Amino acid sequence: MTPPLLSTALDLAARTVPVLPLRAGKVPFGNCRACRDNACGGRPNMKTPGPCTCPYPCHGWAAATTDPGVIHSPTWVRAWREAAAVAYHPGGAGLTIVDLDNPEAIAWAHATLPATRTVPTTRGEHWLYQGAMQSTNAVRPGVDIKSTMAYARWLGPGTGTMTALPDVVRALTVKEPPTFRPAPHAITVPARAGGGECRHRTPAYLDRGIAMAEQRITEAREAVHATVYRTFLAVLSTHGRCGCLTDAYVARLFTAAQAKGESPRHCTDAWTNALTKLGL
Repeated sequence: MTPPLLSTALDLAARTVPVLPLRAGKVPFGNCRACRDNACGGRPNMKTPGPCTCPYPCHGWAAATTDPGVIHSPTWVRAWREAAAVAYHPGGAGLTIVDLDNPEAIAWAHATLPATRTVPTTRGEHWLYQGAMQSTNAVRPGVDIKSTMAYARWLGPGTGTMTALPDVVRALTVKEPPTFRPAPHAITVPARAGGGECRHRTPAYLDRGIAMAEQRITEAREAVHATVYRTFLAVLSTHGRCGCLTDAYVARLFTAAQAKGESPRHCTDAWTNALTKLGL
């Protein structure tokens, strides 16, 4: 018997909409053992190019496909039987979603954006535009942009006529340059109490810690802002007082955050807030 969600996925794929299964919690299925920690190199268009040839729906949005042979394969069918929803990659379908999370955001959209096809969501609405762009979270209160390198739940075709992606939506991801700390800087803090060589200066130790922090940010599926801040806070609480964090290490963390859609300004703010929280 064909799982109901699989039928929906195949119908979408036939309309050239790349799909993938979501498990409980509205998140993609986790990577298999062979792909854990991105050991396989990832699928095309990810931060570390693959291509991954794994038969499982690994790597979140990058696993989305229109290939019925993949969607209906034994490994994917097992996932569909456990799936809680169908997701799709809007950028892969040439679409941009303005995700409006509350009534205030919807009112703003009606007053600001061109009318287009709308899809009701649990908390608000998805406004769909024809054309792809960069995905960015929290472009304004209650508003996210989902397009390339992102996924969205399939909640139905919606109503209304789809409009071409307007400049006013593209402009939402353009942030004013920060007025302070325009680029990551090394952390200047008092030397560690007691003196002596800091164990964090051991390259393997520090590299492993930064790599784990990058992974934590990269694998965030929801609440990316909060994940970035908590990760910065954790890194600074461990390495912030010994002066071992260089520009290169901080830049790696900023790069990982920006790959998830965070703007340079949001990264700088999160880093500054973490410094303030720890009194550095």
